[in-house]
Amino acid sequence: MESFTPLTAAIGGALIGLASAILWLGNGRIAGISGIFGQLLPPAQSVLWRAVFIVALVAGAWAAARFFPELGAGGVEPARLVAPPTGWNIPMPIWLVASGLLIGFGTRIGNGCTSGHGVCGLARLSFRSLIAVCVFFGVAVLTVAVTGIV
Repeated sequence: MESFTPLTAAIGGALIGLASAILWLGNGRIAGISGIFGQLLPPAQSVLWRAVFIVALVAGAWAAARFFPELGAGGVEPARLVAPPTGWNIPMPIWLVASGLLIGFGTRIGNGCTSGHGVCGLARLSFRSLIAVCVFFGVAVLTVAVTGIV
């Protein structure tokens, strides 16, 4: 958190909001990444826009990291994975697989992810999204309190 800058956070948030609004207005779709990605395999009826969105999402993140490295989460240092908590004796691959599976199950059960509920759902004043976001943040706070990883 020592590299937090409100200006870059505000610009990033504005770009996320703008992208969500463009997708909603131009395509009538909510920018929930788990829903967009989740319907690529097996292919849904409309695969092209989903594939283009995911490729552009990754390309945009890559371009920003490549051309503006000082804006990243670690400042000029490249971002790196956080190690599992000391004393838990969990190897990094197991830690990543368990985390990914929990996120995947959670987004499926919750009918959306943080981007779908947090950005788009709250903007549409969805009560279900408000509950989901409160749970996301509550679990995040609890996780930080238990693991000590910030």
